[in-house]
Amino acid sequence: MSTAEIASEGPVLGRESAGYDEEVAAYQLGFGQRPDVVVGATGPDDVRAAVRLAAGRGLPLAVQSTGHGLPGDRAGGVLVTTARMRGVRVDPVTGIARIQAGTPWGDVIREAALHGLAPLSGSTLGVGAVGYTVEGGIGLLARTYGFAADRITAAELVTADGELRHVTAASDPDLFWALRGAGGNFGVVTSLDVELVRQPRIYGGGLYFAEQYVPDALRTWLEWTAGVGEEMTSSIGLVPFPDKPVVPVPVRGRYTAHIRIAHTGSAAEGEAAVAPLRALGPYVLDTLTDMPYTESDAIYRDPPTPMAYYGTNVLLDDLDVTTAARIVELTGPGSGLNCVVQISHLGGAMARRPAAPSSVGHRDARFLVRVLSRIAPGAGDAVAAAAERAGHERVYALFGDRVTGIAPNFLLGGPVTAEQLRACYDEADYERLAALKAVYDPGNLFRSYHNIPPADAR
Repeated sequence: MSTAEIASEGPVLGRESAGYDEEVAAYQLGFGQRPDVVVGATGPDDVRAAVRLAAGRGLPLAVQSTGHGLPGDRAGGVLVTTARMRGVRVDPVTGIARIQAGTPWGDVIREAALHGLAPLSGSTLGVGAVGYTVEGGIGLLARTYGFAADRITAAELVTADGELRHVTAASDPDLFWALRGAGGNFGVVTSLDVELVRQPRIYGGGLYFAEQYVPDALRTWLEWTAGVGEEMTSSIGLVPFPDKPVVPVPVRGRYTAHIRIAHTGSAAEGEAAVAPLRALGPYVLDTLTDMPYTESDAIYRDPPTPMAYYGTNVLLDDLDVTTAARIVELTGPGSGLNCVVQISHLGGAMARRPAAPSSVGHRDARFLVRVLSRIAPGAGDAVAAAAERAGHERVYALFGDRVTGIAPNFLLGGPVTAEQLRACYDEADYERLAALKAVYDPGNLFRSYHNIPPADAR
């Protein structure tokens, strides 16, 4: 296919073109991707041109903004990169932000803060806001304000016919419902309108406990979650920190329990809420403080540089201390599995359905467990079928019938199976999404990494 066939203001590159490798490069380095053509879109017209070419040629089309997740089809087809479509505009009267397709959360947070507002963002400033939001969005403030997808008020997207549509609850209720939770399946979203919250500051940060206190820290945190209010969103990470200069000295090279805190009440209320955690034993690092929301990435301290990783997650209706202790045994030092485990406390506002329905599933889940392993660049496909995967599955097997589903936002570390995809949604919602896919994308053109096939194609 000739790159000249696409009329785009942005670059259109084939595999032999100069700049191709740089254009397809992503944050996720574990899994390679080699589309036939990559289009560096600068706006909706470039997206329309790419969609029309892909549809006319019968080629799959995938989208990449910051590349923390995988495009749906990594070999062949057309890849649209949206990093040049970067911008955010906040209406301080309505509290609505219009976010362009390639905008990272850091841009949205900074612009919202100028008006005393904040988005329902995740732990990392560099993640693309649009892709994160349309797939659900379990963020730093989730127990207080709910899923990010529930805050979508409108979307512009290019559908399979190459047309740009403005979608709202009034104009297209079915499509609007689908976009709020499974959005990558129905078109290329070129911008989102999302409702912000009045949360200019939080009490947040982390407590880090050394290896000998990890089991007690996990047990205490788990018991503590049963009594906290919706103003508290927290998680615990079981982390083998590398011995590298970028890691703070107190935890460098050490296996550590990292309790992450985001409290939307006053600093005094936050201090009182975390007192039982501070009392459980000596911690090696305490970063808890009152902070502007613009500094919220300091809570998790996720690495900003690209890396190779593999992992999945499960949602649970409950987690007991005995099972939690087994997680440490299966993943800690001496287990042979070099991985990070994250356990997030859910519930609160996430458990309530919004006034305008959305396709986000499994709102009754109380915990999310995620296992993530660093791997060699380009080694992802081999790892996904090898010992690392088996080690992860031994952890998930601990939970039995406690598993209620999977969170699509955290299916970023490997190819997604049909079984995993179905587990992302409530059963009736999945069938409805597949039926809508048959209406809006009957040829299965759009291959998000959470690709739902059309109902009549299964």
